[in-house]
Amino acid sequence: MKKQILSLALIALLGFTAQSCGDKKETKAEDELTLGNKVDTLTSDIEEVKDSAVVKAENAAAKAKEASENAVQDAKDATKKAAEDVKDATKKGADKVEAAAKAAKDGTVKTAKDVNEALKK
Repeated sequence: MKKQILSLALIALLGFTAQSCGDKKETKAEDELTLGNKVDTLTSDIEEVKDSAVVKAENAAAKAKEASENAVQDAKDATKKAAEDVKDATKKGADKVEAAAKAAKDGTVKTAKDVNEALKK
């Protein structure tokens, strides 16, 4: 009796399995890609990715070039401004030294005149 129940259960299980395997949806022929189509699609995708990577690399290189050119120009401008500042400071210093020398000369001449006048008296 147990063997008969087990046999019936096994037959029911096999029947259920066969039924569920038979329920597969049929796909349309145009929806299925052949291996060749899949390879072509993957090849196209790879080419697009490579092209995109090349464009991104070129854009990055252009930006780097522009940034380096801007840095060079900024350095030139800063050097020029520093040179002008040094030139202005040197001129101001020279003017002050010249004025001091003139004042010292005028003071010496005046003092010498005073000494001469004092000696005359």
